[in-house]
Amino acid sequence: MVEADSPLTGSIATSGRIDKVLAEASGLSRERVKALIGLGRVTLAGAVATTPSAKVEAGALYAIDVPPPDDAQARPQDIPLTVVYEDAHLIVVDKAAGMVVHPGAGNPEGTLVNALLHHCAGQLSGIGGVARPGIVHRIDKDTSGLLVVAKSDVAHEGLARQFADHSLERAYLAVCAGHPRPPSGTVDARVGRSDADRKKMAVLPKESSRGKRAVTHYKLLRELDECAFIECRLETGRTHQVRVHLASIGHPLLGDPAYGRNPPRLRPLLASLGFARQALHAATLGFIHPVTGIRLSFSSELPDDMRELIDETAHSNR
Repeated sequence: MVEADSPLTGSIATSGRIDKVLAEASGLSRERVKALIGLGRVTLAGAVATTPSAKVEAGALYAIDVPPPDDAQARPQDIPLTVVYEDAHLIVVDKAAGMVVHPGAGNPEGTLVNALLHHCAGQLSGIGGVARPGIVHRIDKDTSGLLVVAKSDVAHEGLARQFADHSLERAYLAVCAGHPRPPSGTVDARVGRSDADRKKMAVLPKESSRGKRAVTHYKLLRELDECAFIECRLETGRTHQVRVHLASIGHPLLGDPAYGRNPPRLRPLLASLGFARQALHAATLGFIHPVTGIRLSFSSELPDDMRELIDETAHSNR
């Protein structure tokens, strides 16, 4: 991974797409160059580059301002991690509910990235930038379960392609309000920022130019008292996708503070259990190893709080 405290400079050897020729000229990965262009850190002939796909002529002078890897937003911290798999190129972790994935406003430390920087001794892909090294995808702070993180740029690029073409296997276990009818089905609905609250996502009209198409396949696993244990398999991976989709069909996740209400009859039970997060767990993750080509598949057992919630609502349904 190439990083620098001062700009990388030089001249373009051959004509072509900016991201491609700069990757060849600088030694950075193509995805890293794209990310730096997006941050406004690349100049060509003295002008800031804005479009990775634009063409550039041979001989043009370039400068790439690569931020140092020890940015204050992402410092190593000795935080316990549950490591499911690790090799030289990637690491799969089982994240606990309550842990933020990467530093951001209000969460400068104590994140998964801080823990990974310590565990991996800084050996994480630089494509995501200094605040999000290695991060290819995310799950919400209060969602538990599996994530894959890239340690090398080649792994990051290969995993990103699989996320883009929706070839990864991702299954979530959840407890939702009510009993879905039919007991299995597909929610195919566009997801984007809510007009009413920009901090939330919402289902948008199919003809909308905003947001992105999102597809969730759900299946009832067990009926409980005024709620249900379900599995959700994702074709796409939009922000808050499962939460928004289930709420849109009248079955929001139990404990979800943003997209639903708990059934009145269950509120005392949830309070007694201290259950105050969305009941969502990333239980299955499968992908092709981007370097070895071997198919990998991982599973994570339900955390204790969700298992207790299911047990208690099953008992009250007798």
